[in-house]
Amino acid sequence: MDIAELRDRILKQDRRALARAITLVESARTDHRAQAADLLESLRGAGQQALRIGLSGTPGVGKSTFIESFGMMLTARGMKVAVLAVDPSSARSGGSILGDKTRMERLSRDPNAFIRPSPSQTHLGGVARRTREAVSLCEAFGFDVVLIETVGVGQSETVVAEMSDLFLLLLAPAGGDELQGVKRGIMEMADIILVNKADGDLKATAMRTCADYAGALRLLRKRPQDPQGFPKAMTVSALEENGLETAWEEMTALTGWRRKNGHWDARRRAQSTYWFHEEVRHGLLARLETGAARAALDRLGAEVARGDKTPSAAADQVLALLEITPA
Repeated sequence: MDIAELRDRILKQDRRALARAITLVESARTDHRAQAADLLESLRGAGQQALRIGLSGTPGVGKSTFIESFGMMLTARGMKVAVLAVDPSSARSGGSILGDKTRMERLSRDPNAFIRPSPSQTHLGGVARRTREAVSLCEAFGFDVVLIETVGVGQSETVVAEMSDLFLLLLAPAGGDELQGVKRGIMEMADIILVNKADGDLKATAMRTCADYAGALRLLRKRPQDPQGFPKAMTVSALEENGLETAWEEMTALTGWRRKNGHWDARRRAQSTYWFHEEVRHGLLARLETGAARAALDRLGAEVARGDKTPSAAADQVLALLEITPA
């Protein structure tokens, strides 16, 4: 694969080149990883800073419907929108049903939109391991907004906040009460909580749920990156496309305030450091799968299983092979 040609085609906004590049960065092959690193390095600083929006919520809350309606609203305003949808992978077979693009039928036909479903490959945190690199490719391509839809696994799904500028949490009517709203984890990571399906018979229930969460958010400790009134809870109807304009106005107001007060750049720098540490961790784990470390891992694992060694003592021996001082 000619990396220089692929880079040039991405900068010329060739969609097929973008799709091919995302496939490359998602590959686990050693030669592909080297090519992906070269491509990302060559694109560093190219394109523009897109608004990265992470979107999470429980399965069935209407994430795909919301993204389609929200994306159509943005493209109607002349913006280019990329959607990176992460689907769960089977813990047994490793396979995934990448159905989000099929769900977003209207948006997938929009010339200003690009939808890329990817398997989570059992990676924890609701996103695929290489989603961050796919976001960088979309920025280099020139998208204005990148929407990152997570698997939807629950309270611990917070990794997407480490690759987005805004984190939206989508909830269903009657999805909880005040106590649920003050639970730590995903609730305290959200910038805006959107109670979806505020239409028909569920509208009144959605309003009550929104009021419950709005009250709960006032009990959380104020974050330095938030202006007065944030985080906040709002109601939307993706089906009837109600509340989307207001939600977008709040998003732009929040991002504008963060840019003006230096929080936008500080957040991007912190995220880069976070992913640097993650790459180091993954690299160390990969070294355990090869050569003498792999043999020692199998041998010591058997000793731990027999009760001949404690897990801590065996782990220290493995780390010693990598010349790492145990904590």
